[in-house]
Amino acid sequence: MIGIRNGHIVDPVTGRDEIADIIIEGNTIRQLGQDLDLSQADRVIEASGWITAPGLVDTHVHFRDPGFPWKEDIFTGAAAAKKGGFTTVICMANTSPTIDTPERLQANLARGERGEQTGIHVLQTAAVSVGLRGETLTDMEALAAAGAAGFTDDGIPLMDEGLLREAMERAAALDLPISLHEEDPAFIASPGVNQGAASRQLGLGGASALAEDALVARDCMIALATGARVVIQHISSGNSVKMVRAAKAMGAHVYAEATPHHFTLTEEAVLRYGTLARMNPPLRTEADRQEILRGLQDGTIDVIATDHAPHSAKEKARPFAEAPSGITGLETSLALGVTVLVRGGILTMSELIDRMSRRPAELYHLHPQGIAPGAPADLVLFAPDETFHPAPFASRATNSPFADWELYGPVKFTLCGGKIVYEA
Repeated sequence: MIGIRNGHIVDPVTGRDEIADIIIEGNTIRQLGQDLDLSQADRVIEASGWITAPGLVDTHVHFRDPGFPWKEDIFTGAAAAKKGGFTTVICMANTSPTIDTPERLQANLARGERGEQTGIHVLQTAAVSVGLRGETLTDMEALAAAGAAGFTDDGIPLMDEGLLREAMERAAALDLPISLHEEDPAFIASPGVNQGAASRQLGLGGASALAEDALVARDCMIALATGARVVIQHISSGNSVKMVRAAKAMGAHVYAEATPHHFTLTEEAVLRYGTLARMNPPLRTEADRQEILRGLQDGTIDVIATDHAPHSAKEKARPFAEAPSGITGLETSLALGVTVLVRGGILTMSELIDRMSRRPAELYHLHPQGIAPGAPADLVLFAPDETFHPAPFASRATNSPFADWELYGPVKFTLCGGKIVYEA
């Protein structure tokens, strides 16, 4: 039995925003209320001044497993997630081999699902197209039956409109989300940096926001026609945010992810941090960032997702044009949300937890119950008024521009299934 005393419960599922005690027995919450008798607890966590919230859910991570264990594996990725307050993560399918068959899907799920070896819930998407080649659809029905959380060719855009429409129709019939990487290569001279002032200073052609906008406009309309639940991944362009807003108004089941790096940084970061700020889609202008903030405020952007993308230090040490794109994010996501969004007056604390827990859980049919008697004891405890520096990381990778930043909101405890899986 675990007791939590005097934590500030912030739960967008139940609407609770109060100071209370919690008693956890087995893998569920048994009781919560004022001045509970915690004398029988095996462990009492004194949480005064901390927030107790439902465990965070990240719908977009790359654990590089199988295929690239020197970057990250399912266990080091889970360690980073626990340190960041996440109790559920959803892995992308662009591993080696690609997760495009039920056998490969089940092999990954056997290692991570239900926290049996990782301590948290590690779910897995399946590829939309065989080998991520965009030519032939996978057996989506068999993959769904095998436990796929959704479908995505993340990292590679789907350029065949007919293939994509069929994929959306099949995903709609299965009632599973289909997540799309929106970058038309026709409008990318060089990836990883926005086509603008920073790319000119680096002597690179850059990636135009039009690369994202063109595909987002197309896919919002295909989503409207098919009724599919379509997720626009790691949205970076202000115009794309506006298109998602318009598509929602028309009745399309379109959702959008925003990453902490896209709501925090602009293209100028590549001049300061070099390859640590190289990502696809790239960091864009301050006007784009402001539109992302507006989208988070008004609900156009439903989900904060990290796009946790670990790479080795050796890979990131290459010249900018040759280095891989992506940054890690699991250990800095909540803190950037607290620092930039809550303390910046963009979201309330409840709204932040909503974007990082309730909404992503609902999008993937995880049926969040929040903090209530009988609910699963998946919780994060963090200190919103305390500062910290994120490094050193639990992730195998260190490719983050935020390692030495002073941020608010360090995670103190993460509990999953009633067990303490991380303690600061």
